[in-house]
Amino acid sequence: MEAMDTDDLTALITGANRGIGLEAARRLAHAGLNVVLTARDPDAGEAAAGELGVRFERLDVSDDDSVRDCARRLERDRVTVDVLVNNAGVLQSGRILDMNDELMRHTLEVNLLGPLRTARAFLPGMLDRGYGRVVNVSSGSGSLTEASAYSPAYSISKAALNMLTRQLAFAAEGHGDVKVNAMCPGWVRTDMGGQSAPRSPEEGADTLVWLATLPADGPTNGFFRDRRPAAW
Repeated sequence: MEAMDTDDLTALITGANRGIGLEAARRLAHAGLNVVLTARDPDAGEAAAGELGVRFERLDVSDDDSVRDCARRLERDRVTVDVLVNNAGVLQSGRILDMNDELMRHTLEVNLLGPLRTARAFLPGMLDRGYGRVVNVSSGSGSLTEASAYSPAYSISKAALNMLTRQLAFAAEGHGDVKVNAMCPGWVRTDMGGQSAPRSPEEGADTLVWLATLPADGPTNGFFRDRRPAAW
């Protein structure tokens, strides 16, 4: 596979004020993409964007109005999103039979419906232009093959995100060079993963950046870990 030409491409990353999202923003900006760093917290988001010298947009993926407002602001400024990285996520622990409805709903709002909302906002433009990359940050916890009792709400939401990935990839078929993939970053030292995790944010973001910059002959409709196919 030949390297992708990143000139004049724009990547939007959700939940990018820290951890894997921030590292992905840094690496994509270094690769020459115009980066739109998004976060719910405007202070944290603006600070992170200022550190990298990229554009900040407030975006709460659990709020449909917030997603639409962000898309409208970018359209007003004639910014087209060529690469969408759905990184924002939440993880709450607890046993399946003790889980209340509110916890399950909130997890699905962020981890599943959030990526669906951003895809509805930005994927149609990619299909019209015949070019795009969508990367959904999933987890091995969502793999049916690797299923365990770990964090049921999180695992269920990531399994659903994997199926959403496949459905979006099906929708992109026949629209030129548009690729939709999911990836597992592994257990990473972030606020979510904790400081005992074995992987650095740089290691966690590697497959994400690879998928975000795939050349035309790269894969689509796949689930990847360490740049290799993973079991759904």
